[in-house]
Amino acid sequence: MTLDGVRAAARLLAGVAHRTPVVVSRTLDDRAGARIFVKCENLQRMGAFKFRGAYNFLASLTPEERRRGVVAFSSGNHAQGVALAARLLGVPATIVMPTDAPEVKLAATRGYGADVVHYERERSHREEIARGVASERGATLVPPFDDARIVAGAGTAALELLEDVPELDAIVVPVGGGGLMSGTAIAAHGLNPSIALYGVEPQAGDDFAQSLARGERVTIAVPRTIADGLQTTAPGKLTFAIAREHVRAVVTVNDDELRNAMRFAFERLKLVIEPSGAAALAALLAERISDLSGKRVGAIVSGGNIDPARYAELLTSPTR
Repeated sequence: MTLDGVRAAARLLAGVAHRTPVVVSRTLDDRAGARIFVKCENLQRMGAFKFRGAYNFLASLTPEERRRGVVAFSSGNHAQGVALAARLLGVPATIVMPTDAPEVKLAATRGYGADVVHYERERSHREEIARGVASERGATLVPPFDDARIVAGAGTAALELLEDVPELDAIVVPVGGGGLMSGTAIAAHGLNPSIALYGVEPQAGDDFAQSLARGERVTIAVPRTIADGLQTTAPGKLTFAIAREHVRAVVTVNDDELRNAMRFAFERLKLVIEPSGAAALAALLAERISDLSGKRVGAIVSGGNIDPARYAELLTSPTR
């Protein structure tokens, strides 16, 4: 896990992944008390940063591995990322998805040509199901975050951010399993070890924050949060090791703060983002990170895949 690995992934993704824009807002700066630069991965192919790691992983497979196909497990964005990468590379793909996955993510996954196997989120273990399908078909399992190729691909978003805005004091990212946070850490600290790195996860799903506080990986129940993409139950082994070495802190935001961030992004930035993708903005708007005053801060919006009806419901529902 080095900067060279992230750069190699960036070369592989050149001309395949979108180089997403960085946007700024004076209102956001005033609210956050810092100069904020928003990296818009909601405008990435298939609507999330997950495409970067999935494509980097699948492109590394041998011709025989590609012929046998791949299997992934995901509530949505990793599913779509793997499905699209598989379509582009001519690889058969099967995705294990929960029955309550957002319809827009399910439809897109199937639209890219992947087969979908459903499971009950509260009753079944998705990774066990995926491993069983992969073993049965002789396919390769594509992990959602705990793999060096996935992490390196995710890190290309931060690499682009730092190429566009080289003098950042801090970067804030959403945290599920930690792939984006880990890739960001490798890219950022490979370029400038003094950049402060912060992760943001749902208050109801604080497995990473608990794990860092205890110095060991903690497993929690499936969290109840509107951020379906951040409903992980434990950090990955690789991503936790990277976080312990590189990350200043992981903070939490509640669902109301996620909704407020989505609303702000729509009204002020003209961006449609999903709850999971809003985590970094939510932490900045709610001032969950105390030492950013007056600093130059990158914030990664990780995705924008959400059902229109659900989006309208979340933006119009009252917050406490």
